[in-house]
Amino acid sequence: MDALSLADFRARVAAMYLSDTDLAGFRARRDDLFATHPQSAAPGPLRYFPPDDDFVATVSMTPAEGGLEIDTGGEDGVLRYERAGILDTPWGSLTLFWLAAYGGGLFLPFRDGTSGRETYGAGRYLTDTVKGTHGRGVEALPDGRVRLDFNYAYNPSCAYDDAWACPLAPWENRLTAEIRAGELSYH
Repeated sequence: MDALSLADFRARVAAMYLSDTDLAGFRARRDDLFATHPQSAAPGPLRYFPPDDDFVATVSMTPAEGGLEIDTGGEDGVLRYERAGILDTPWGSLTLFWLAAYGGGLFLPFRDGTSGRETYGAGRYLTDTVKGTHGRGVEALPDGRVRLDFNYAYNPSCAYDDAWACPLAPWENRLTAEIRAGELSYH
C-alpha cells in the first residue's frame, strides 16, 4: 500500500465534498479524480441518474441505541457501528451509523428498489465521513434535522473492483422504494 498516495486520494475526496461547486461540477471533479488518481477503484467513466430534486429531503432524526457489527470481508475484518439515529425519510426509515473506531465517522449505507437492476446490487452509500464524504449527501442542520440529498449517492469501492471489500447495507437500511438518484452501476 502506498500510504501517501492513499492519504492524497482521501484529501482530494474531502476537498471535493467540501467545495462550493454545484452537482454538475462535483460530478465532473469526481469523474476526473476516479479516472486519473492511482488510488481510484474505478478508472471511469462513472454513470449517474439525471439530477432530481425529488430525492432531496429534510427529515427528522430520532435517537437510537445499540450497535451493529459489519464484516467487511477484507483485511479490516469486523467493524462496529453505533446507531446514531433513525432518519424518517419519505422512502422509509434509514439508520445513520457512527463508526465506533479511532476517529469515528458517520456512515449511511442503503439498498433500494434499483439495487441489482440499475445500481450496484449490494447497495450504495450516502455518506462515509471516514473517507471524507462530508456535507453533501447527509448534512446536519442547526435545528436537529438532517438534509439528505440522494443525488450524491455513490457506489462503494467493491462495486468497481472485486479486489476491494466493503461494509454493505444492513437489513434495516433496505428500502423497497426506488431511489432514482445518484450513481448508477459501474459495469
